Amino acid sequence: MTISDRVRIKDERVLSHARYLLKSITFDYRRASGEWQTQVREVYDRGNAATLLPYNLAGRTVVLVRQFRLPAYLNGHDDLLIEAAAGMLDDASPEERIRAEVEEEAGYRLHAVRKVFEAFMSAGAVTEKLHFFVAEYDPSMRIGSGGGLADEGEDIEVLELPIDSALAMIADGRIVDAKTIMLLQYAALHVFR
Repeated sequence: MTISDRVRIKDERVLSHARYLLKSITFDYRRASGEWQTQVREVYDRGNAATLLPYNLAGRTVVLVRQFRLPAYLNGHDDLLIEAAAGMLDDASPEERIRAEVEEEAGYRLHAVRKVFEAFMSAGAVTEKLHFFVAEYDPSMRIGSGGGLADEGEDIEVLELPIDSALAMIADGRIVDAKTIMLLQYAALHVFR
């Protein structure tokens, strides 16, 4: 039996379609016992995205960005978020999109980017799947100052940090972004061994 055999969508109602799509979905789910149960969930569809951690082995550094995130602020985070560069796919391939995002946000034109995994970031309510990448950088790849696109509301600061400092920032609470924590932990285990 597949999951498709255990789900029957009964109703979908659009709650909002301002920037992304928010729906209320009523469905029947066949439980492990065989009993059918009707459930209602709100599902936020914002599309899929990609994120990348640039690293420099020789210097033992990584490039991150710092920016304002309204949802984090509304949930009590009274600081800018330190993150790995990321962006929505918007009909581009994950590799194509992340290359463009790293140029816009961090100012680096990377050569060989490598996909390391995919993950659903908040599967209980959000459809988004994130494609995770790493790429080696060096100073010659810097083609601009980064900072993002002002017309998209971006006001981004670029940070080049020693990997050990970035990992310490997870431990002391200065880095609280899940995708960034995942990429830094990946780098600690597989890149900076």
